[in-house]
Formats: sequence, C-alpha cells, structure tokens
Amino acid sequence: MTPDISIVIPVYNEAENVPLLSRKLRDDLSSLGRTYEVIFIDDGSTDDTFVKLKEVQADGDHIRIIKFRRNFGKAAALNTAFRLVQGEVVITMDGDLQDDSAEIPKFLDKIDEGYDLVSGWKYPRNDPVTKTAPSKIFNRLTCWMTGVNLHDFNCGFKAYKREVTDVLHLYGELHRYTPVLANYYGFKIAEVTVRHHPREFGKSKYGAKRVIKGFLDLITVKFLTSYASRPLHVFGVPGILSLFVGFFIGLYLVILKYLRDIALSERPLLLLSILLILLGLQFFSIGLLGEMITSRGARDGHPEHFVERIVE
Repeated sequence: MTPDISIVIPVYNEAENVPLLSRKLRDDLSSLGRTYEVIFIDDGSTDDTFVKLKEVQADGDHIRIIKFRRNFGKAAALNTAFRLVQGEVVITMDGDLQDDSAEIPKFLDKIDEGYDLVSGWKYPRNDPVTKTAPSKIFNRLTCWMTGVNLHDFNCGFKAYKREVTDVLHLYGELHRYTPVLANYYGFKIAEVTVRHHPREFGKSKYGAKRVIKGFLDLITVKFLTSYASRPLHVFGVPGILSLFVGFFIGLYLVILKYLRDIALSERPLLLLSILLILLGLQFFSIGLLGEMITSRGARDGHPEHFVERIVE
C-alpha cells in the first residue's frame, strides 16, 4: 500500500541518535492516523550507524535504509531519497535529534491548506553563536539575492508535496535552497516555527567549509533561477561593454595615427583595444552557446515541471 507520508532522514555518524530517533518517530507518527514510511540514508558513516539502522529496521516496520559507499553529502542523500519516496507528502529531518518529530502535524496542516513546500524555522535556536551568527548573515543574504523571504534556509526540517521533490535535482549544497528552486518553478511556499533541541550525542557537521560552499552554491542558484533560460543576458552585458570600450580605444588610436602621424606599434592602448575586443567576442560566444544548450534543453527536457494543471 502506498504510504501517505515519507520521512527522509540523512544520517552521518549518528549511531547514538538513531535508536532514540526511531523510537520517537514511531510514537509520534502512530498518532497521526496516516500511513507512513521512514527512509534513512547512511551517508558513508564510519561508526556503527548502519548497524544501528539495521537493528531499528528489524524491530519495526515501515523503515527503509539506503547506504552510500562513502560520504557524498546531504544534497546527494536527499536527491537519492527523492527518487525513491512513495508518499504523497515528503518530510525531511536531520538525524541528530535536534528536530522534533512532534512538530510534523504543523507541516501537514500547512500542506493541507494548499502549500507545496513548508520550511521550518528553528526558533529559538539552540546552537552556539559560531553557528547562529553566520546563519543569520547567510539567511539575510539569501533573501536579498533570491527574493524568497524565509527566516531559516538552513533548517533541514521541511515538508514537500511529492510533485515538488519530483522536480528538484540537488547536488553540492543545493539542499539549502530547495525553497528558492521551488519558488522558481511556481510552487507555493510557507514557513512554520519549530522547536529546536540542543545536540546531546555526536558531533556537528557544520564548519567553515560549508559556509564557503553554501555561498558559492547561492551564486549558482541565483544564476539558475534568474539566467538559466537566458544566458546571453548575463554574458551579453560584459560582452557589449568590452566590445564598445575596445572599439572606441581602437578608433582613438586610428585618429592619432592618421591625423597626427603617431606610431602605434609600441602603445599599450593598442594591445588593450585588441584584448577587449577579443574578450567581448568570447563573452558573446559563451552566451550564444548557452542559448543553444538552453534551447535544446527546452525541446528535450521536462516542460511539465512548469505546468500546474491541464483543464480539458
């Protein structure tokens, strides 16, 4: 029987948390009156996480386990699970017991109201300032760059309609930006506050590298949602500027040569003019190639991702 809800939980070195999390999930989900499945993705753990997952699976039903050969990251884990989920509503949680499964009804209520993606807002957040301060800056920057107004993009506690997860393709650190990607496709987004517990077991996977990677992927998301369907718009502007500046410098040098008989062979401006013209042509070439790839993708891709419904 197809479940109503799929719970997706990536775990990495969370051996102490897995049994407690599974027990709490069973208690909270059994009271919902809906069928469910729980999918754990072991993202290449080096401790006993996989052993604990198999023990948990043997003790109860509804549990599926995906084991990665090595640590590929949260985005890869979610992307893999999204291809395998069966429920009509997909809920993602972290495996460190900081997300409270008792809050799941909040997400389901919002989904029932007609929203397609509901993002959690950890408030108040029980993390050290080394995590909360960069997160606040990151969230404000993301809001400004993408136009999607959420308080907590980093929160892994989210609910999706199945049609949203079918569209998303995640890699790198793009799991942070699923609301931005969903908004690009025209899905309705909401946010709910959720309880956030301090970590008791295991170690946080948050570090300076994730901040850098997250910022680079923010630039990627901005490009994908703003210029992916019109790459010439982003490459054409610097191309035009470079061509014009190079052309006028060259025109100035031609005037010097024929009106004032000034030799140009040793003038640095001549090299600059040639460089700018070539650079402008390269920008245009990249933009046109991007347009060709985009056009081919539009013909061979999945235009149904943009369609909400068909009335006949």
